[in-house]
Amino acid sequence: MSALIVIPARYASSRYPGKPLVELEGADGQKRSLIHRSWLAAKQVEDADRVVVATDDVRIAEASEAFGAEVVMTPDSCRNGTERCAVVAKGLGADYDIIINLQGDAPLTPPWFVTELIQSFHENPTRQVVTPVLRCDADALAGFLEDRKNGRVGGTTAVFDRAGRALYFSKEVVPYTGRELAAEEEIPVFHHVGVYGYRRAALASYGALTPGPLEFWEGLEQLRFMENGIDVHCVEVEARGHAFWELNNPSDVIRIERILRELGVS
Repeated sequence: MSALIVIPARYASSRYPGKPLVELEGADGQKRSLIHRSWLAAKQVEDADRVVVATDDVRIAEASEAFGAEVVMTPDSCRNGTERCAVVAKGLGADYDIIINLQGDAPLTPPWFVTELIQSFHENPTRQVVTPVLRCDADALAGFLEDRKNGRVGGTTAVFDRAGRALYFSKEVVPYTGRELAAEEEIPVFHHVGVYGYRRAALASYGALTPGPLEFWEGLEQLRFMENGIDVHCVEVEARGHAFWELNNPSDVIRIERILRELGVS
């Protein structure tokens, strides 16, 4: 089963303009842009046959080509990363069974997160869209709650049924617990990791689906599938001691640089 990784990246983010070109300092003091570090993360996935950066901005394209990435230019009319991936898949996707959307703000994505999505397609032939979820530890949950307390829109949480079918994704912290959890309690909150896997036909259908009110209010592209009756399956992944966080706000730069140092990533 062949797989294409697409890294969608846009310059005109409403919350953080120019985010893909923000430089992050690694463990050795060397600075690399967010899009460069996301591309390096994608290149670690041995099960992927090809990695491309998809953007509508010449600055991102030039920066990506400078560090060796293959770039596909996409229209600025694309409203989200899935639409951008669909454009790439229309041109390149005929050669690939699976298209992976590894968002350009997730440089800490370990390769096994993506590998387990690809494996999920192998094991479940009827699944059309899959995405990883990671059970929060105390630090991750505290990060979510701190963002909400300070009015920041940070990461996304997910709830799903016993078969792994997503019930909802939210920028709020769900499920609501109503109390502090004891140290020995298992945290019921799952961090939705910003990676998606699509079968080619499911991705091709996305542009024709009607965006719904949940996608509008949450600003979460995967809800379009769900609001149109297409299941999104959550694949629970393990951190294996690897801290994970996305770069959603300027305040996340310090956190991600700290994790890069802890992991010894140059």
